[in-house]
Amino acid sequence: MKIAVITDSTCGLSSADQEKYHVEVISTPIEIAGQSFLEGVNITTKQFFEIKRETGALPHTSQPRLGDVIATCQKLHQNGYEAIIAIALSSGISGWFNSLNSVQREHPEFNLYPFDSGMTVKMQGNLAIAAAKMAENGLAPTEIIERLEKLRSTIDELFIVDDLNNLQKNGRLSNASAFIGTLLHIKPLLTFEDGKIVAFDKVRSMKRALAKVEELAQERINKLPYKDKLCFLVIHSNDLKQAEKVKHDVKQLFPDQNIEITEFTPSVATHLGEKSMGFAWMYDFNKFDLTR
Repeated sequence: MKIAVITDSTCGLSSADQEKYHVEVISTPIEIAGQSFLEGVNITTKQFFEIKRETGALPHTSQPRLGDVIATCQKLHQNGYEAIIAIALSSGISGWFNSLNSVQREHPEFNLYPFDSGMTVKMQGNLAIAAAKMAENGLAPTEIIERLEKLRSTIDELFIVDDLNNLQKNGRLSNASAFIGTLLHIKPLLTFEDGKIVAFDKVRSMKRALAKVEELAQERINKLPYKDKLCFLVIHSNDLKQAEKVKHDVKQLFPDQNIEITEFTPSVATHLGEKSMGFAWMYDFNKFDLTR
């Protein structure tokens, strides 16, 4: 069976990875200061923050346009793809997964299989790559979904935002009222729970927050029975210098592990703000069973 994989641009996949693994990426619209952009097409994270600083405007995002989704599925269907696996941004922070379910019902000819990644950025992207590799290896759509669920269950992440203003204003933080404060230099620590962003602690200063994240990550990872089969992601929001420092620190803790630096995409950075930092880990899909 010829199976395609699609996802949205929050996945953080480079154009090289999209081409290498044959993953179709549908752009997320972003609006800021009266200007409209398409993520992955005509705006980078750096450009996004430059516009935000110059205008002081609050940016807005929306889910991928339904017309783009249908057009992409139609193109794949016409090119002989018998099924489509759609890896969606977490349904806890976006309605795109529900939109994909609507397309599935209204267009049975696409044989569309929506999958809620429960995540975003490169963790979501890695799930898309894993799905593409499984499709290439001849697995059926139901087998791919089943293994994606197992791989998704290995993802864990901790991240820090400079402040909670954007998350609060955009309604992307489920427990904002418990953590919003005015104390100077307080840095909230966040994670995903049931696909939603939640704050679970706050630390004074970014330096202490990063140290806390590294400590918590080490505790969690050392309890895993597959801790020697992980891949690590250091995710930054227009702060490569800090990301490189975090990677160096993590390399001291886990010298034999693969550690990749990647960025929060503009649509995700819209909600987290500049200088946010994340650290995530998951079962390395290169070591995961992706064969029949």
